[in-house]
Amino acid sequence: MTATPDGTPATHTPDLGSQPRTKEGQGPPSLAEMAHQQFVKASKYVNLEPWIVEHLSHPKRTTIASVPVRMDDGSVKAFTAYRCQYSDALGPTKGGIRYHPDVSLDEVIALAAWMTWKCAVAGLPYGGAKGGVVCDPRGFSKGELERLTRRLTVEFINVFGPETDIPAPDVNTTSEMMGWIYDTYSMVKGYHAAGVVTGKPLTLGGSLGRPESTGRGVVDTAVAAAEHLKLDPQRLTAVVQGFGKVGSYAALFLQQKGVRVVGVSDVTGAIYNEKGIDVPKLIEYTKRNGGLIRGYPEAKAWGTDILTAPCDILVPAALENQITAQNAKEIQARIVAEGANGPTTVKADDILHKNNVFVVPDIVANSGGVVVSYFEWVQNANKFAWTEDIVNQRLADTMRTSFRNTVRASESKGVDMRTGAYILALERCGEAIRARGLFP
Repeated sequence: MTATPDGTPATHTPDLGSQPRTKEGQGPPSLAEMAHQQFVKASKYVNLEPWIVEHLSHPKRTTIASVPVRMDDGSVKAFTAYRCQYSDALGPTKGGIRYHPDVSLDEVIALAAWMTWKCAVAGLPYGGAKGGVVCDPRGFSKGELERLTRRLTVEFINVFGPETDIPAPDVNTTSEMMGWIYDTYSMVKGYHAAGVVTGKPLTLGGSLGRPESTGRGVVDTAVAAAEHLKLDPQRLTAVVQGFGKVGSYAALFLQQKGVRVVGVSDVTGAIYNEKGIDVPKLIEYTKRNGGLIRGYPEAKAWGTDILTAPCDILVPAALENQITAQNAKEIQARIVAEGANGPTTVKADDILHKNNVFVVPDIVANSGGVVVSYFEWVQNANKFAWTEDIVNQRLADTMRTSFRNTVRASESKGVDMRTGAYILALERCGEAIRARGLFP
């Protein structure tokens, strides 16, 4: 790997719009292709100059680094790491870091693009970024994870920064790891830089309410959607696909709002009980069962696609490309609130829209995590901590405002909710780029 004169890893900027296209009938599109299709669809409704559309069609910077780590047995393994800063038109870039064997450049670019639009819709002074390391952390010791995280920080020391690019936890990364990033960055730079990362432990300046913020935001928008459709949440049922951090909190908060959670799934399968699942009891069961819902005695195994189970509110909170042209027509829910990134393909969107399924898109529904990350960043900058009630209230206000603005854009243009959200994002990013101009 080469490096620039200042020691920063060599970079290149792949074109989001030139990623390999998935041919008809050959499976779902890649994530970058899906993000590109959504961008193109919305750009037709936004009055942007061609040079601004061109500007927003390309990630600003993508960095690839080799991260050598000394393992517990004394050997050294080098892991590939990616960081995409998609756009900084609105402010420093913001986005999580994931550790997973399937991390790819395509995935990181798409997720950074979605984070750009997510921050813009929420009205945050951030651009979008995403990062990842190609590894399987399940076989790592704590010491190996710490050495990986600290070395990763050093490799990206001239990329990360409180006013340039701010990481956060994501798949298989934790608040403890964010603490290691904070400490390593501060040691190298020679000053305390709490704002370089969010999702930190409370003792290092983390925010109350951060762990549950994405799930809470999903429910805030799902309930707002029900109210918009003049439905009483306490008379509705819900199914949640995925029972990780986002899905479990979403299920819990739905139940607290009076919604009857009737179906849940995870990697081991799905369960369903039309009378309702006691979510706190299920959470306690998973803690005793290796984090899995398999074998839960108070619900029956659901043998087919949980996404098509009878319910009013569906929360896909697992993986991308889950709602496709093949199963979209079978979905019975009135509302789909996307807890995962990219769970619905473009063709499936069209089917759901034609079937009057009200979709709260990912860049609106699951933005609660980045919203509370912003709150943490603000608290760090002001050396002040907010109460959890203040955090949750400001989160709810932000989510409901984003929802209302998206509905307004959708209705004014006569388009689906996802396209409405993209219209908001492109207008805000375009306005910022226009105001800043093009240097030199």
